[in-house]
Amino acid sequence: MVRTQIYLTDHQREELAALAKTVGKKQSELIREAVDRLIDEQSYHKRKAILGEAAGMWKDREDLPDFRAIRSEWDRD
Repeated sequence: MVRTQIYLTDHQREELAALAKTVGKKQSELIREAVDRLIDEQSYHKRKAILGEAAGMWKDREDLPDFRAIRSEWDRD
């Protein structure tokens, strides 16, 4: 782990101390959990945005075979 210093407002510090006492965890542990949640959330939104940009990117291509026709050949009657 890497030691990092952060600045908190008085209110943040008081609430964090109270929360740590309530849940029985160290303040640093709660901060790491919050940072992990933020990273996970942002990663999810980034992946979702990338997939949204990619959706339909081949819809206007005319150099591709008719995949529905090819797929229908695979279907069993």
